[in-house]
Amino acid sequence: MFAAVVIEKGDEGTKVALTNVDEAALPEGNVTVEVAYSTLNYKDALAITGSSPVVRSFPMVPGIDLAGVVTDSAHPDYSAGDEVILNGWGVGEKHWGGLAQKARLDGDWLIPKPAEFTARQAMSIGTAGYTASLCVEALLRHGVTPDQGEILVTGATGGVGSIAIALLTKAGFGVAAATGKTSETEYLQSLGAGTIIDRAELSERGKPLQKERWAGVVDTAGSHTLVNAAAQTRYGGAVAACGLAQGMDFPATVAPFILRGVALLGVDSVMAPKPRRLEAWARLARDLDPTALESIAQEVGLGESIAEASRLIDGTVRGRIVVDVNR
Repeated sequence: MFAAVVIEKGDEGTKVALTNVDEAALPEGNVTVEVAYSTLNYKDALAITGSSPVVRSFPMVPGIDLAGVVTDSAHPDYSAGDEVILNGWGVGEKHWGGLAQKARLDGDWLIPKPAEFTARQAMSIGTAGYTASLCVEALLRHGVTPDQGEILVTGATGGVGSIAIALLTKAGFGVAAATGKTSETEYLQSLGAGTIIDRAELSERGKPLQKERWAGVVDTAGSHTLVNAAAQTRYGGAVAACGLAQGMDFPATVAPFILRGVALLGVDSVMAPKPRRLEAWARLARDLDPTALESIAQEVGLGESIAEASRLIDGTVRGRIVVDVNR
């Protein structure tokens, strides 16, 4: 038996509880992992609170991230004792995820945990940090360089935003952080942000073309924020779009793209191929100071993750929530 957060669906909707589960109930997979840490991401919070129908089958163990040790493997790349991490692949939506003490997975979904990080530190990064790294890689591949100007990061106090600021600063960029939490200015500056702007400047309908301000953008919001960010991006710049915290809509014109040559770069972390994942985690291992994770992450126990999900939906969480599944 092992402990897990389990979402059940009944006649009156979904119910979530911390439950003891028989190991025989684990789904199919060729690698079994003893989980050490997981995380609570926005998608997990949607699943736990039932705010959005992200779960595709029931019962479901949420948790799109995990870090742990292989206990049994029929996959050629992994053996018992290997330390691994997982991000995405529909885990926690279609396949039981990381908010549990055990997981059975397809070995193709796993990557080795970088030696530079402990399991807890890897989950302090999690999908959010890995997505941030994918965004930085996308901007660099496009040719954005520090001498071209500042990079705007929206949703700056969130997990993606926080780690994006740290990585961009390490890469030599000046960073402007957009946030609705002006009380977190000191925190954002500690990560490397040089300019702090109120997210309200970006969240309402704006002109199709606006004053050129940013060499590039990492956007976690979508909707009007993404539209305004693109309208303010300098000629030849790029916007890496990875989130929809404000909304899935994109009420824009084509003006920034055809008059300023701005590129809109979609960044997907869920199904990204393994080479891109390894590249993103290599940047994190090289450029992210593990001590910075202490200010970015907070830790909760497995049972506490259910209540924390509501706080995450309400937007009252700063940075990352790491889940110690063994407490």
